[in-house]
Parts: sequence; C-alpha cells; structure tokens
Amino acid sequence: MSTNGMSANGHANGHSNGHAGQQLALDFVQAQGRWEAEAAAARTTGWKHTSLSGNEVDLLNSPADMKEWDYMEKLGFPGQYPFTRGVHANMYRGKVWTMRQFAGFGTPEDTNNRFKYLLANGQTGLSTAFDLPTLMGRDADDPMSEGEVGICGVAVSSLADMEILFDGIPLDKVSTSMTINSPAIMIFAYYLAVAEKQGVPFEKLRGTLQNDILKEYIAQKEYLFPPRPSVRIITDMIEWCTTNAPQWNPVSISGYHIREAGSTAAQELAFTLADGFAYVEDCLERGLDIDDFAPRLSHFFNSHIDFFEEIAKFRAARRIYARRMREKYGAKSPRSWILRFHTQTAGCSLTAQQPENNIVRTALEALAAVLGGTQSLHTNSMDETLALPSEKAVTIALRTQQVIAYETGVINAIDPLGGSYFVETLTDRIEAEAEAYFEKIDALGGVIPAIEAGFFQREIADAAYRYQRELDAKEKVIVGVNEYVQEDEKIDIPILTISKEVEETQVARLTELRTRRNQEDVDRTLAALRQSAEDGSNLMPYVLDCARAYVTVGEMCRTLEEVFGVYEEQPVF
Repeated sequence: MSTNGMSANGHANGHSNGHAGQQLALDFVQAQGRWEAEAAAARTTGWKHTSLSGNEVDLLNSPADMKEWDYMEKLGFPGQYPFTRGVHANMYRGKVWTMRQFAGFGTPEDTNNRFKYLLANGQTGLSTAFDLPTLMGRDADDPMSEGEVGICGVAVSSLADMEILFDGIPLDKVSTSMTINSPAIMIFAYYLAVAEKQGVPFEKLRGTLQNDILKEYIAQKEYLFPPRPSVRIITDMIEWCTTNAPQWNPVSISGYHIREAGSTAAQELAFTLADGFAYVEDCLERGLDIDDFAPRLSHFFNSHIDFFEEIAKFRAARRIYARRMREKYGAKSPRSWILRFHTQTAGCSLTAQQPENNIVRTALEALAAVLGGTQSLHTNSMDETLALPSEKAVTIALRTQQVIAYETGVINAIDPLGGSYFVETLTDRIEAEAEAYFEKIDALGGVIPAIEAGFFQREIADAAYRYQRELDAKEKVIVGVNEYVQEDEKIDIPILTISKEVEETQVARLTELRTRRNQEDVDRTLAALRQSAEDGSNLMPYVLDCARAYVTVGEMCRTLEEVFGVYEEQPVF
C-alpha cells in the first residue's frame, strides 16, 4: 500500500470520525429532549427532592453536566494529586481503615475495662471520650463538676487517672485518639508521662488529639481561653510534636461538631478546612517549614444520612485541600498535600424513638464514609441518643464496620462511584460552595475575626432552622419521629447508667493525691508554666513537667487563665 493511499485513507477516516461524532452529539441532544418531555409528563410523588443541605437534586445527570471536564484535573489516580479518588495508591487493598469505637465513662478503671473489651473484639485503635468537667478544665473535686463526673466520658484530673486509664495497654502497640480540646495540652502531657513510665519513646507513639479549638467557638462551645492564645497553644504543640513525637497527630481539625450543630455539608467542609488553614498560617508565621508539620495534620468529618452528598463532600475535601496546600501555601512534599481524615457517623441522625432503626442509619452512614475514602471510622451505637452505649450496642456498632469491610466487597475497588455523572457533578457543586465560603471568610479578615463577628454561628443557625421547618412541614421525613410513629412505644434495650459512687471515688482519689505529691514540685512547675505563658516560649515542656509532678488539669488551666483570660462569646441574633 502506498504512502499516499494511507494518507488519503487517514484523511477520509478523520472526516468520517468527525461526522460520526457530530451525529452522536446531535442524537444525544434529541434523545435527551425526548426523555425530558416524557419525564415532565410522568407521575410524581410530590415529595420535595432536595438534599439534606437543602439543595435541589437534579433528576438526572449526563455528559451535558460535565462539559470541558478534565479527568486529570478533577480526578487523577488514587494516591496522586489531587487525591480526589483517595490518599493511597491501593486504598483498602493495602490496609482496611482503622476501626475505632468511642469509649469513656465513669472511672478510669471502667474505661480501661471497655478498652480491653473492644481490643479483644477486633477494634484496631482506641478512641477516648472525656467527661464534661475534664473537657472544661475542671477537676473532679471542683464545685462546678458536681453531678457530672464520669457521666458522659471518663474522668481524668491528673496523671494518676491516666496511669489507670492505660494500665496494661502498651502504648507503642496501639493508636490512641483523644477527644479533648481546651485542656488538650494537659491530657497529652499525661499520656506522654504514662509512655515514659512504660519505657516507650515519644517517637513511637501513634495517635491523634482532637485539639481543634476554633470549631469550639463556632459550634460546640467548650472553650476556656480567647481564640488567639488558644491557637498559640495548638501551634506550640504542633511545633513540639514535629521534633519530639513525629508519628503523633497534634490536632484533628474537626467538622463533626459543626455538622452536629446544624450546618450543611458544604458549610461543614468549608468551615473545617478554613480552620485548618488558619492553623497552617499560624505555624508559617512561627517560622515552621510546612513540609515538616503538614503531614501530621489530620481531619475529622461527620458522615450524615444523605448518602451521595456525603461521598461527594469527602471527595471535594481532598481536592480542595491538595490544591491549597500546594498552590497557596507552597508545600513541596506530596505528603503535605494529602488530607487524611477520621469519620464518625452522625450522632444527630440518631433517634430516641425506635432506636433499633439507628443500626440501619449508622450502617448507611458508615458505608458512605468508606466509599468516600476515610482512613479511620467510628460507628455510633443505637442507644447513644439515650445514654452512653452498652456493651451489646457498641459491639453491634463495631460489627457493622466489620461486615462492611469483610462481607460487602466494597473494599475491592477504589472509588467505585468515580466517574458517575451524579457524583462528579455533586462533588463539583460542593467544592464551588466551599470556595464561595472561603471568599466570605477572607473578606471578614480570616477565621478569628469571622468568629468574633458571629459569622459562622449565624450561617449554621440559619441552616438548622431551615431544616427544622422542613421537618415540621413533613417535607423531610425521619422514620419514627414525624412519620411511621409508634404510639405508646416502649424502649426495650439496656441503658448504661453511671452511679454517684463514681464521683465519690474520683474525689477521694484526688484528695489522696494532693496529700502525697510533692507540693514544692507542684508550685515550682506551675510558676514555670505561668512564666512560659507570659514570655511566649513553647508551653509544651512546662506542661509536661507539671504532669510529671502530678499537677491537676484544673490547676494548670487556672494558671493559664490568669495570663490569657477567659473567653466570653458575644451573642448572635
């Protein structure tokens, strides 16, 4: 065959392919038009077809929604920029997500027993809940703690409590998550001191502190000091861990509580990432190298009941984070571009009515987290809206994760919904909503000025009010609550109760501790801590010295309050 013949045939084929492509496009437009006419005339339920966040959901998505859509820009490959499809090249084929069940109630002995029970039943990481006095920096014998000690988490006032909490649990063999914020630096110091007593080097410790104080001002309201000194404490911890505990995540930037407060999916995503970027900027102002600390930043998201919206949110989060870390903050290492996150199923979706239905809700929310590519997962127990979970309930919640991992087959393929017209369109939409929020926050001067202006609080309140009105009008249905209600329902599941003896035990233990510790060491280390707070030096070594001297959480918090002050939120109307 001659060269000219080949050229002629190729030219002819090019024209042929072009005409074929034009004809296919025309056929698609005509077919879509016919379908739209048929769909418009079809029967409808009359229901309101919006997402949980209140956005209209398209009846159908098609290639028309993805014009000029670039695969490498929007998706790429798992383990590669922009990480939309996952942070690891082989995802769950390499390692199934870490399964964590929140545990914390009563005395440290009680929670230690629950830890050992969960580990024996296949849990692969510990997740620690602290009681309200501990979260608020109050000791068990503080008058403000009365009636709350050990009720909604474990009571920890000193190193002595932490020693019992992790007794018999080798800290170099487990990964430990701790849900603690304002007193996080004290609780972490106790954990470090326990590791020292076990002979475990700090560099072998693996785990995460929630320690995201900015979301407390936005949503959960468990804060002590004003925002700026609180962020300084977190930056101190990031700086210290970078050198001394390189496998530890010193902050888990948390959207979970923002969502529980009533935000939309896009608000949860935008406000969470904005908080995280605020910490990044503070560390850069401190002079830290972004590639030294960014790989140890972690995130914590809510997995709510709107299945596809949640999956799209997780995918959009990775893409936004990778782009900002690389292009705005100049991170050079791909490890710094990766958004790693823990997920917890939505506590606010659980109902006291027909609580067994919560098992189904949790399973679907957990599946969304897995299909969204989470690295760690906590599944709520069916009875958590009534009380702390019983052993049976927490076992069912753990088994839910195990069934998803080992029976459903969803771990075999990475991002199996990637390329779906609906999921990709939804991912792009949530990303665009988040970017619009970033612009609003920047216009207010950043996260802290926006907190002080009440911006976040108003946005969440408006979203929560809109959703409640939809429930009241039955435009949205919660099974067993505003539809399919069982009259005279009797709850027949065991409820865990915390006795008054827990508080008495903890107060007695603290009284005994105060008599046997070396008061000179207490006074000396507290004075050094105060001086550090005043002169701006890194607080972490001084808090660790206090922990070793058995200084209590309350004593350290009151000392810092004398320097930093106490934050009072301005009301938002």
